[in-house]
Amino acid sequence: MSGVEVITFGCRLNTYESEVMRAEAEKAGLNNAILVNTCAVTGEAVRQARQAIRRARRDNPHARIIVTGCAAQTEKQTFAEMAEVDAVLGNEEKLTSASYRSLPDFGVSAEEKLRVNDIMSVRHTAPQMVKHIDGHVRAFIQVQNGCDHRCTFCIIPYGRGNSRSVPMGAVVSQARNLVESGYREIVLTGVDATSYGGDLPGEPTLGLLAKTLLKQIPEIRRLRLSSIDSIEADAHLMDLIADEPRFMPHLHLSLQHGDDMILKRMKRRHSRADAIRFIDDVRRLRPEMSFGADMIAGFPTETDTMFENAVSLAEEAAIAHLHVFPYSPRPGTPAARMPQLDRALIKERAARLRAAGQRLHQAHLDSMIGTRQWLLVENNGLAHTENFTLVAAPGLRPRDLVQVEITSHNGKHLDMQLAAADAA
Repeated sequence: MSGVEVITFGCRLNTYESEVMRAEAEKAGLNNAILVNTCAVTGEAVRQARQAIRRARRDNPHARIIVTGCAAQTEKQTFAEMAEVDAVLGNEEKLTSASYRSLPDFGVSAEEKLRVNDIMSVRHTAPQMVKHIDGHVRAFIQVQNGCDHRCTFCIIPYGRGNSRSVPMGAVVSQARNLVESGYREIVLTGVDATSYGGDLPGEPTLGLLAKTLLKQIPEIRRLRLSSIDSIEADAHLMDLIADEPRFMPHLHLSLQHGDDMILKRMKRRHSRADAIRFIDDVRRLRPEMSFGADMIAGFPTETDTMFENAVSLAEEAAIAHLHVFPYSPRPGTPAARMPQLDRALIKERAARLRAAGQRLHQAHLDSMIGTRQWLLVENNGLAHTENFTLVAAPGLRPRDLVQVEITSHNGKHLDMQLAAADAA
């Protein structure tokens, strides 16, 4: 092979950072190299990364393989000891061309492979400029990194460090750059995006940042947030939900559970009632709003009743896009030291919660039949509505904004026919 290939796991922030990595590696003159940007959220994510590294070595025996990302930060020795790996970079080091210029030669020891510093010592997130997001018609912008909270199940703060925000002016410049490159939809992303601004002068909020972007760059047609912690939603964000049609009617919530005792043991900052209240408030302001959510099944000490509370929360809140994670103990986290459930029980509960999510998704798809929707067409014959529902869009051009009528669905995506209005 020639050039630089990037293999990305995990979140939208990783997707964005992979573009920065590619640009910095190319600037450093790196060639015949594979960069693996890992995720540490679950043990399964780490396993998949290791599997991908072995496959990459089999397919490219002479390429240089560099591993980075959250799993490389939290489990650096694991990757350094893999014979297939030539170097391991930390989450901070992966974003600078200097790191790629100073890589060790092939055949060095595990310790010599490591370029991973203490992520907790990082105090600022430098703005990164990219012109495109490879393979995506929606552009991601990093507005925040790290997390100051310590949920008992989560290893990510130890992979990302403490919360730090990108200055508002740099975010506006990046958004303008991407719009000028042809992107019509911008997605603001971060590890704990709703904590945005707490470390900046004047402490601007995520909602104020979003308002500023839409005011200063009227060419932005659609603005989304990647994931939010509802307990941190600010008044500016609620204003956008109520009054700004370019702010898309879809929010993905970090709920994690629906039982108050489990939420307390997770060290979450919201209660079940807080979550329901927020969702009800948003729907009053924007009835067409759809919700996604992350939820964990099989957390330590979870009883049958506690699990049923998780299911009933998803049902009561009518979560249309439910992401279910079977609990996975992460070494070094408090939850890993709690009394664990049997893995078979965790797997069974995750399947039941996913089944509930599938029923809710079917009801959501049913509710959209006969409606008119604006679609942003993607590269794979699919598109997303404003409320982030998937639609089959054969024959339409990527990046087009098209108004359609929803005619049916197949249980996974909506089907449509073109409405009278022309593409935008």
